[in-house]
Formats: sequence, C-alpha cells, structure tokens
Amino acid sequence: MTGILRGIQPRHISTNQKEDRTMKKLMAILLAALILALPMTAMAEQVTLTMGSWRTDDADQVSALLAKYEEISGVKIEFTPTTSTQYNATLRLQLDNGTGPDLFYSRSYATGEELYNAGFNIVCNDIPGVMENFSDSARDPWTAEDGNVFAVPFAAVSQVIYYNKTIFAEAGITELPTTWDEFIGVCQTLKDAGYTPLANGIASNWDILECVLLGMIPNYIPFEERAAYETGEKKLNDETWVQIYTDFAKLVPYLPEGFESVDNDNANIMLGLGRAAMLIDGSWSCGTLNNKEEYPDLDLGFFAFPAPEGNAAGICLHPDMGIAGNAATAHPDEVKAFLEWLASAEGAQITADYLPGGFLPMISTGVTFQDDTIAALNDLNEGKNADARFIWANMMDLYTPMVEQLNAICRGETTPEEAADAINALWEEALAA
Repeated sequence: MTGILRGIQPRHISTNQKEDRTMKKLMAILLAALILALPMTAMAEQVTLTMGSWRTDDADQVSALLAKYEEISGVKIEFTPTTSTQYNATLRLQLDNGTGPDLFYSRSYATGEELYNAGFNIVCNDIPGVMENFSDSARDPWTAEDGNVFAVPFAAVSQVIYYNKTIFAEAGITELPTTWDEFIGVCQTLKDAGYTPLANGIASNWDILECVLLGMIPNYIPFEERAAYETGEKKLNDETWVQIYTDFAKLVPYLPEGFESVDNDNANIMLGLGRAAMLIDGSWSCGTLNNKEEYPDLDLGFFAFPAPEGNAAGICLHPDMGIAGNAATAHPDEVKAFLEWLASAEGAQITADYLPGGFLPMISTGVTFQDDTIAALNDLNEGKNADARFIWANMMDLYTPMVEQLNAICRGETTPEEAADAINALWEEALAA
C-alpha cells in the first residue's frame, strides 16, 4: 500500500501543477484582453464639442450640417449661437474665463485678429487644406500680421439688389438696369406707376452703410486702389468719393415714406409682402425671401449693383465667417480634424449643401449648389472686380461716422460734398494720431 501510495504521489502533484499553470495562463490571457479593451472603451466614448456663433437664424441648418459631420466622424458638435449684437463681448468673456466653445465663428480682419493676438486661436497654417485649397485673398481676412492663419475661411456674402418680378412686369420694366443712371430711371418708373421703389430705411443704423454704400463702392474703387485711401495717399473727399455720395443721394427720393423708422427686418418684410419693389441687401437674405412658406406670392429676382457708365463692374463680396479652434480646447485633435474637414473639397461641398441660402463657400476647389437660386446668386460674382467691405480691413473707426453722414444725407441735413469732407477730416486725424 505504501509503495503504491508512493508511486501515485508524484503523479498527483504533477496534475495540480499543470492545473495551476493552465489557470495562470488563462488569467494572463484574460488580463491581456482587458488591457487591450481599455483603449477601445476609451475610443468608443462620445466626444462632444461646442461651436459658438453669431448666426442664431441659422441654427437649424448648421445643426443639420454638424449632424452630418457626426455621421462621418463620430464626433458630436453642439451649435450654441449668441445674438449677433452680443456675440463679440460674450465670446471674449467666455474665452477670458476659460469657458469658451471648442470652435467659434471668427469675424474677419481686425475683430478676429484681436482674439488671435490674445492667444485664443489655434494656428491653422499646418492644417491640411488651409494653405492648398484657399487663395491668398480668401485667407487674408483671417491672416494675422505675423503671417499665421487664425481661422478657416467658411463663407462669404455679397451685396445685391433684390426685386419683385411681378411688380417689374406690372410697371412695364422688361430689362434690368446696366448702369447706375438706368437704375435710378427704373426707380422713377416704379414711383410713377404708384409703387414704393426701395424698401430700405435707416432705423437699423448698419444696413444703409453695409448693404447700400459699401455695396456701391467696388463699382467706383477697385480692390487694388483701396490701400491708397487707407494710407492717406488718396483722399476720402476726392472726386471719386464725392461722386459716390452724390450717387447715393440719388436714392433718397425713392426710399419708403417714413424711412427713418424702417429697419432691416421691416424692409425685408416690405419686399416679401409686395409693399416695395426692390431692396438693397445682402445675399444672406436670399434664403428667407425665397421661402415660399413665408412669402408665397413673391416672385424673387436679383441683380448686381450697376456701375456708373464707363466704370468697370465690381461687386462687394465680403469674407464674412471663418471657423476658429479654441487654443484651450480639451479636444485639440478633434477640433483640428473638423477644421481639416472644412478645408477639404468634400467638406466644402457638404457645407454648401447645408449652409443657409446666400452664404457662399470660399474654397478654391469649387462647389455645386443644389438650389438654382443660390447658384444664380453666386454667378453674379463672375467677371467682376470683387472686394470686401471697403472699411473692414483697416478703417473700421469710420464705421459710425459714415452711418451718421449717410443718415444726414437721407434726411437732407448735409450734402455729398460735406459728407466727404467730414469723413476725410476724421481719417486724416486718425492717420496723424
């Protein structure tokens, strides 16, 4: 018995050892599997970014665009717009407090560059597509003095003249004007036929400058001459500027009755409801005016500002919106990936499909518009000397004084010559400071 037991013992110990080894191997495999699974779990966690904007009106369209991006990338972006008039101050406060959005709409030129200079923007030069897919002029409004691009160009807007095709037909107007004098003639024809020619007023204190006067200027001063006025080499009361203010004053008899109380919203409604024949406004209004649920009876048309006879045709094509990345974001890789997508041909085309009507992608790769109306609006830019709003790059100190002078011309309180002299004096003072 003892011998038998002695013979069996080694075998019994060997089996236990094998079982122990098997268990250890099993545990090692399970542990390795768990370790491998950890990064996959982390990757599966939803990343959510936020995007700040001043375009509250576009919440539905932009949210749909961002939902499409989530389908493509798996990254969710929440659109959190702020009222336009409060956006700059609100965004700056958020960024100062470290609570700013991961992505934010960037104003062009000095206003946007101010945030970059404060250290709030991701530098975009090395993001694929930014340098390759946008022209120098497209990047320029979001390029700082040090050469760094602080936002990806997103959308431009143009200044145009909308008109009611039905009213034009009723007034016997069969051809669109091709010169400024012809345009004034159309206004007179409409007035003689009993219609209010223009819906524009001055109550908003911005559109009479941004949409009307700055929309006119590229027909008088080409892009390459703007710098001479910025530096003071040319004067803001020269013959060209007196003509600009004089041609602006020709519009006054055709503004609506009580134009002092008509704001931009009122003006859009007047055109939409057939209470005025034309509206000088921005391309961003096209989507609303062309909405048949809102204005079922409006047969909308539009044309570019006619140039004075003998002048080359120009158009105000303004770089309106860039998208910037917050340098303090907790998700820099995801933010940069979104900016790279925006700067790609694929991203630009999808953006064009979702952007509100009248906001035009600035990418050089080209896009196709699904909406024929927006395609026609975009076609107005072809073959014209395009420039941004004249004062935006370096002369924003003149914004409020210009509005005041235009309002005074409309009220008959000053002359075109006096307005030009007043603005020139202010700019000479600013240059001398």
